[in-house]
Amino acid sequence: MIQVYTGNGKGKTTAALGLALRAAGAGLKVYIGQFIKGRCCYELKALKKIKNIKFEQLGGGCFITRPFRRRDISLAKKGLEKIKKIISRRIYDVVILDEINIALNLKLLRLDEVIQLIRGTPKTTELILTGRCAPPQILKIADLVSEIKELKHYFKKGIKARKGIEY
Repeated sequence: MIQVYTGNGKGKTTAALGLALRAAGAGLKVYIGQFIKGRCCYELKALKKIKNIKFEQLGGGCFITRPFRRRDISLAKKGLEKIKKIISRRIYDVVILDEINIALNLKLLRLDEVIQLIRGTPKTTELILTGRCAPPQILKIADLVSEIKELKHYFKKGIKARKGIEY
C-alpha cells in the first residue's frame, strides 16, 4: 500500500513515526529515510534504540534559514538511489520517505523517478511519503492520502521550535 501524509499542518512526520512505532511493535522491519533534514532531531535518538527500525537522514540541513545548494540536490539524488536499493532488496516491511514531497516541490528530485519508485515497490512493502505539497500525480496513485491542515499554530505568535516537540 502507498500512503501519503501531506498538507500545511504540523504532524505529518509525527504520523509516519507513529506508524513506524506500531509496525516495529508488531515485529515488522521499518526503514525511515528523511530527505531535506540533516541536523540533530531527537526522534532519531529515540528510534536508534528500537532494533527493527533503521532511521537515516538523507539531507544536508533545513531550508528554513537558508536557500538550498547544489550539495542538497546531490544528497537528495543519492538518497533516492539508496531507497531504490533498499526497496529492491525487500528487507523492510515498511519504508517511510519523510519530506520527499518537499524535495519534489523544490525540484531536488524528479517526479517521474519517484513515481517509478512507487510503481516498482512490491505489494508486500508499505510505502509512506510525507511532506507538504504532495504532487497530484502521487496523490492519484496513493492508496491512502491524509491531509493535515493547519487551523492555528503558535509559531505565528513568535514561539520558536522547541526541543522534543518540533525537533
